[in-house]
Amino acid sequence: MNTSKGSLPPRSNGQQGGRGSQNRTAPQGKPKKKVKKRGFFARLVRMLLVLILIAVLAALGYAGFLYFKFEKGGFGVDQSVESGQLASTKPLTLLLLGTDNRPKHPSNLTDVIMVAALNPETKSATVVSLPRDTYVELSGYKKTKINAFYARFKAKEESSGILAEDEMKTMMSKYLDIDVDYVTVLDFQGFRDIVDELGGVDVNISADMCYTDSVDGTDINLKKGPAELNGDDALDYVRYRKSNCSPKTEASDDFDRNKRQNEVLNALVGQMQSLGGVLKIGKVLDAVDNNLETDIENAQIKSMIATYWKISKENIEFVPVTGTWRSPYVYINDEELENAKKSLHDRIAGRAADAAAAAEKP
Repeated sequence: MNTSKGSLPPRSNGQQGGRGSQNRTAPQGKPKKKVKKRGFFARLVRMLLVLILIAVLAALGYAGFLYFKFEKGGFGVDQSVESGQLASTKPLTLLLLGTDNRPKHPSNLTDVIMVAALNPETKSATVVSLPRDTYVELSGYKKTKINAFYARFKAKEESSGILAEDEMKTMMSKYLDIDVDYVTVLDFQGFRDIVDELGGVDVNISADMCYTDSVDGTDINLKKGPAELNGDDALDYVRYRKSNCSPKTEASDDFDRNKRQNEVLNALVGQMQSLGGVLKIGKVLDAVDNNLETDIENAQIKSMIATYWKISKENIEFVPVTGTWRSPYVYINDEELENAKKSLHDRIAGRAADAAAAAEKP
């Protein structure tokens, strides 16, 4: 019994026998210090291992969270996709529409019209943007501005029995001579929320912009130069067209707007790919959930994220189509439209990257 107790530190009940006193003597002080040093490094190693484990578990948990959102959260269409049709194996085309729909100004006019072609082998994309006032003369359709078609189709959904989104895919497929696989419609509130959730977007404002409208609450007041814009200001930046302020600021046409849309889209790609963007993607999905319509299946969305999450911004080709403004329409330059069609076809076929690589060779 005495031998057993002698091997333990003194008890706190005050019974400090000879062995307890010996434990505090100078000769045994040095070994104690050495034990403390070894303990410190051991604790440090353990702490680092715990931190690494927490980081790994957090990453796995976050991936599980995203999986849950896609599987159970209602984001995207709950339908199966054949393996050969997934983004990881097949080039896809998407129609991207941005509507002028706001709480104080309900509307289905599309201020943003883009068509994107994605190629999984080259991990690259081509994005063609069209002016909202583009005059469209297409067999089987009424001659009008391109931004009016979605609203027209939306108004006829009940009588036609065809979704406006499906009508837009059919019409744009015919207009650009490609098969559009999917369509996504995002309203202005969703755009604001995405930018805000990502902490703003960095742009270089080319000129002062000022415009007010008390009816829909528009209050644009942007100054020339580099700026970090929140959701409201970013929306003002891509929408600005003319000034009614005193003094007036320089007006902006559809072609300038398309350039700014591409600039903001490019910046948002960088934001989403950053560590902060990765950690915020869940909130971004929540932000767009009530402001977005899409026919992309959940499984396809997951495949697209896995395939193109780390796409280089240098591998995204922006092709804005311009033309001549004659009120109230923009008459598209035929040569530019044909080049845009070719760019989409080349991206789908995987030829765009080959052509770019050949051009870089001496």
